[in-house]
Amino acid sequence: MFDIPAERLGRNIYCLSCGKRMTARPMEFEPELREREREVRGGDGADIRRLPVAVLLEDVRSLWNVGSIFRTADACGVERVLLTGITGCPPRREISKTALGAEEVVAWSYHADAGEALEEARVAGYTPVALECAEPSVSIETMSWPDRPCLLLGNEVVGLSEALLKECSRRVYIPMGGVKESFNVAVAFGIAAHRAAMVLTGAHPEVKFS
Repeated sequence: MFDIPAERLGRNIYCLSCGKRMTARPMEFEPELREREREVRGGDGADIRRLPVAVLLEDVRSLWNVGSIFRTADACGVERVLLTGITGCPPRREISKTALGAEEVVAWSYHADAGEALEEARVAGYTPVALECAEPSVSIETMSWPDRPCLLLGNEVVGLSEALLKECSRRVYIPMGGVKESFNVAVAFGIAAHRAAMVLTGAHPEVKFS
C-alpha cells in the first residue's frame, strides 16, 4: 500500500513495487471493510432473494460496460460482482449512467489481482465458468451449468488472461451468426447470465422473474 493523490482514485495506476497496472483505491478497501461497505450499499435491494451466481470482470476497461453489467446482474438475480485489475468500480459517474442505481443494490468487491479474486470465489463455493469463444469451449445452448457458477469475463480487446483461463475447466461460448467473432462484453454477459438464471431458477424456484 502507498499514498495515492486524491485525483487519481478510481483511475488506472502502476504499482510502485511490482509495476502491475490496477485501479487506484483508498485504504478503506481492505477486505473486511469492503465486505462491510457492500452490505451497507445493499440498500433496498439487500433483502431480495438472489441466485447463487457471481461474475468476475478481469481488466474491463470501459466504465459504461461495467455499469451495464451491474444493471444486467441485478435483472438476472446475480448475487455478487467481483471487479479486478483495471476494472473501474463505484462510485463513478460513467458507471452510474448505465447502471441506473444497480451498483447500489448488487453486492460487489474490488481485487487488484484476478487470481486472488477467483480463489475467493472458489472458497465461497462458486465454480468458475469462462466466457470464451476459443476451444475447448462448449455452446451456451448445451452447457451443463454448475449449481453455483461464477462467470469470468475479460478485457474488451484481449479477453481473459491465459493465467485465468488455466484455472477454468469449464468454458462456454455464444454461437455467432455474423462476421465478428464475439459480442460486446456487456452484451455477452447479458446473454450468459440470463441463460444461467433461467436454468438455475428450476433449482431455486423461490427466485421469481416477472
